[in-house]
Formats: sequence, structure tokens, C-alpha cells
Amino acid sequence: QVQLVESGGGLVQPGGSLRLSCAASVSSLRLYAMGWYRQAPGKQRELVAVSTPGGNTNYADSVKGRFTISRDNAKNMVYLQMNSLEPEDTAVYYCNARRLGGDFWGQGTQVTVSS
Repeated sequence: QVQLVESGGGLVQPGGSLRLSCAASVSSLRLYAMGWYRQAPGKQRELVAVSTPGGNTNYADSVKGRFTISRDNAKNMVYLQMNSLEPEDTAVYYCNARRLGGDFWGQGTQVTVSS
């Protein structure tokens, strides 16, 4: 069983930055595809960014150029650096881990962008 714990959310003004962290309880994080998803009130959960075991990254069009996903496999950590935040980025952000049919989620961390 994989456990994921997110942290780093909070209230930030438009144009500000936040860095989300995801601590994963796995033996070999390098084998997992790691992603960040978000869900705004009244909307479906959507993919924000993903980091594959091969080192590729992909982003939602709405965050390209503003958000960066990174991982430290030695520390079992995944990060989401969010810059130039907009009110539309307000959501609960979830960390996700996938491998061989397994699909694991964290409890989420709230990000609120407001003046």
C-alpha cells in the first residue's frame, strides 16, 4: 500500500507562488508515475502535471510555463512549484502515484488564490 501526504497549500495573492510537496511511502519511487491533480468546487478532478519514471513531464495547457513538477527519488518526494498563480488555480491539489495497475491518492491540500 502506498501512502501519499501532501503539504504546502495555503492562501496566496494573485501573482504569488507556492510549492507543494508530496511525501510518498514507497520503496522505489523511481518506478512510479507521479502526478498532481486538482479539483475546484463544482468541477471534476483534472490533471495538472505528471512525471513519468522515464523522466518525462507533461502539463495541462492552463499551467504550462507557470508550474513545474519535480521529484527526488532518493527522498521519496515529489514537488509542484506554482508561480504566477491565478484565482482560477484555486482548488484542492492531490498527489497521485501509479504503477502496474495500482493507483494511489493523497488526502489533498487546499490552495486558495485571492486578494
